[in-house]
Amino acid sequence: MAKKNFILVCGGTGCESSRGDEIYKTLVKEAELQGVKDDVQVVKTGCFGFCEQGPIVKVLPEESFYVGVKPEDAAEIISEQVIKGREVKRLLYQKEARTAETLRIEDIHFYQKQFRVVLRNCGVINPENIEEYIAREGYSGLEKALFQMKPEDVVEEIKKSGLRGRGGAGFPTWMKWDLTRKQANPVKYVVCNADEGDPGAYMNRSTIEGDPHSIIEAMTICGYTIGAHEGFIYIRAEYPLAIERLKIALAQARDYGLIGKDILGSGFDFDIEIRLGAGAFVCGEETALLQSLEGKRGMPVPKPPFPAIQGLWKKPTVINNVETYVNVSVIMAKGADWFTKIGTEKSKGTKTFALTGKIANSGLVEVPMGTTLREIIFDIGGGIRNGKKFKGVQTGGPSGGIITAESLDQPITYESLTALGSMMGSGGMIVMDEDDCVVDIAKFYMTFCVDESCGKCAPCRIGTKQMLDILTKISKGTGTEDDLLKLEKIGKAMTKASLCMLGGSAANPTLSTLRHFREEYLEHIRDHKCRAGKCKDLVVYEIDPAKCIGCGLCARRCPVPCISGEKKQPHVIDKTRCIKCGECFKTCKFGAVTKR
Repeated sequence: MAKKNFILVCGGTGCESSRGDEIYKTLVKEAELQGVKDDVQVVKTGCFGFCEQGPIVKVLPEESFYVGVKPEDAAEIISEQVIKGREVKRLLYQKEARTAETLRIEDIHFYQKQFRVVLRNCGVINPENIEEYIAREGYSGLEKALFQMKPEDVVEEIKKSGLRGRGGAGFPTWMKWDLTRKQANPVKYVVCNADEGDPGAYMNRSTIEGDPHSIIEAMTICGYTIGAHEGFIYIRAEYPLAIERLKIALAQARDYGLIGKDILGSGFDFDIEIRLGAGAFVCGEETALLQSLEGKRGMPVPKPPFPAIQGLWKKPTVINNVETYVNVSVIMAKGADWFTKIGTEKSKGTKTFALTGKIANSGLVEVPMGTTLREIIFDIGGGIRNGKKFKGVQTGGPSGGIITAESLDQPITYESLTALGSMMGSGGMIVMDEDDCVVDIAKFYMTFCVDESCGKCAPCRIGTKQMLDILTKISKGTGTEDDLLKLEKIGKAMTKASLCMLGGSAANPTLSTLRHFREEYLEHIRDHKCRAGKCKDLVVYEIDPAKCIGCGLCARRCPVPCISGEKKQPHVIDKTRCIKCGECFKTCKFGAVTKR
């Protein structure tokens, strides 16, 4: 019996943490209680991307886009939309002027400049149902490779597409595959890097949660191409939902004969195992990841030899990240000619970003290469929250750098971001406003790198700690101008001498902020002032007696306490006891508490 309505419920981690699973179960229950279970199908999908507005529920065929949904809204959605055919207007996304009776998802500014290739199935299909993936050309690329192409033909198709690695370095994918294919060793491996660990990044995790079969299909195509029969997905144990959906997808693919022995009767054998990582950022580096896969401590090893020649257990190995593999599935299904129409001459296709920070519309976005930063931040992201001024955007996580307002109109490509002193990275994009302090930002990323350094090489082990110590001095107001020269000297030495790119790029956030915001560093050093008020040692809280009415609210909220005064009389802060938590500043309703 044909269904009258389909209700798609976001099942990504963000919405699941906001009672998404409860929303799904309540919708199913209400459909049964209200006697329409045969008229509606409730589907839990992957991430819709518009995380700022979650949990999200979409109803078809009307394309009703409901945001901020709660389990208690389920009964009304069923009774009004499924039974009476009327949208629940209070749940519709209404932050933009409605140009039609029903606002379609394509009309929302957040989606208008996006083009979903990697995320094409996220928010569309049930990731735990292989048949829904197959219905959207799933595994057609594998079928084409096995029965219509030789391994060298697959390499040529990937080469023609211009696909470059989406893990950060941008190395041509075909070259890696072809080099491994040409090795004479009869034992080879395919590895998927799903260890995504950049602060604020969740592109690969969300892709796995919403479309796990696309990774499985691409890894199998890679296995056929290079002559491998075994693959590994290395994913951090902190991603339980992604892991669970991968397990389900792998079991389904085996049942359907799409991995395992004699795939689709082709005579080709290939299977995949999941291996859990312990959350070490350094294991995002390919040689450290392979060491971890072998059961050793995750530490990088010198290259060459490269993994394509001597990788996992010293056998030829292809290692790509999640986004790279998902692009392969699309290229094989739709053809390289289709893919090359997207992007720029040297950077083909699209790129996913986790857009976070001081942005109005945070979420998971995918845009064609060549889209400008301004389009992502202001058109898709809706600009800076609370009318604040844009300060910069950090791309590439701890390995990248801050890009300022002067470069907002630069098209996003591998080369352009590198020229700006940053990098593509895996796709983290953290937006900052005027209330952010660049010294504090640099210190945050350096603290992360100190904690995550494996310690194997001296430039990274010693250099990151030295830079952190200097940044801490500056944040406390005890730094000197000579310290800025030391930061630059140490940073450049680390870039040249570190064993892997953790140390080789750890200085980037500091060096980029020094280049663009040197006067802020000098303010900390010369004036002992942090204009953003983030460096606590340089912040002073005071109460303006002309504005204070003596309500005592600040004193009651002070955790020390260090605020005194009679009722209805101006209060005073004891600066020697103040811990600079800012509670008084946030609590005062009369603007009597100042921060300088």
